Amino acid sequence: QDVMDIEVKPKPSRPHWYERHVQPCVAELLGTALFIFMGCLSVVEDSGGTGRLQPALAHGLALGVTVAVLGDI
Repeated sequence: QDVMDIEVKPKPSRPHWYERHVQPCVAELLGTALFIFMGCLSVVEDSGGTGRLQPALAHGLALGVTVAVLGDI
């Protein structure tokens, strides 16, 4: 009877090919586009006296907002 009491756990299913291949590529593409866009805008709208601080803050803010919004994914 001890042999009969063994529970068989189902194998976890493998993720779909889209989740394995396409989603990481799309996420990388969107992240790169966001940082390039934010970096270019922060340099174009440079107010003169900020130097390297404004692009650094723009990238940090973009990263912070992205993590806050998409952190659960």
